[in-house]
Amino acid sequence: MARHYRYRLPLWLRHCIFVIESCTLPILIFQLLRTLFFPTTFDVFLLGLLVGLFIAFYLEWI
Repeated sequence: MARHYRYRLPLWLRHCIFVIESCTLPILIFQLLRTLFFPTTFDVFLLGLLVGLFIAFYLEWI
């Protein structure tokens, strides 16, 4: 359902969403490694947010 609404957005906003979607996985992997080696409360919270964002893009909710 989100696929149809995504393409109704202005071109500049659609481009921003595509860039964020393509950068999410590398940032997620980096944050996962950082959390494994230097766990802090902020790192765990940030990792949870990135996992949620990645799942939302993967399931095409955004």
